[in-house]
Amino acid sequence: MSTFLSSVAVLLSTLALGCSGYVAYELFTLRETLNATNTNTLSNSTPTQVPSPTTTTSSKEPIASPSPATATTSAIQPGQFVQPAFGNKAEVELLSAKRIKDPQTGNRDVINVQMRIRRLATDGVVGSDIISVSSATARNPDTSETYKGVALDRSTGSVSLFQVRPQASADAYVWLRVPDGVNNLDIFVPDTAAFKNVPISS
Repeated sequence: MSTFLSSVAVLLSTLALGCSGYVAYELFTLRETLNATNTNTLSNSTPTQVPSPTTTTSSKEPIASPSPATATTSAIQPGQFVQPAFGNKAEVELLSAKRIKDPQTGNRDVINVQMRIRRLATDGVVGSDIISVSSATARNPDTSETYKGVALDRSTGSVSLFQVRPQASADAYVWLRVPDGVNNLDIFVPDTAAFKNVPISS
């Protein structure tokens, strides 16, 4: 009986020793795994350098916006309509003839005629050499219907050549009442040769 118990005791001791060794091995493996994980975590937690906003540039090209000069189209080209005034004392150049909306009625039956009056003569200009811009008129070249100014306060009034220095110029404008649908005009500025078949822009 004692021999049997001794054999059982030896067997249990051997199993206990084997279990202890297995547990020790598992603990060792677990420790190594934790160390490796901590090392990787530390290496991955290193902050990545982010470019400063001041040094970051965009490769996208900015889209250029058209300037008012290029966005506005005019049917009249520079130097296209130039006529002498008071003989050869001056010349009048039409800059634009654009249809606009009457601010009082809301109707598009107004033509804003802009012009440039340039004094050419160095002498011989007298005080009565005045171009009455507000008295300008227009005519339909197809029907011969005539059109007058909207009102005196819808123009620059009059331009005196005597007050303009030689080779200098003065800009002026006048609003003419022209029915919608008329696309060309003969324009008459007092004491100036007629402007024929002037296109109207919108």
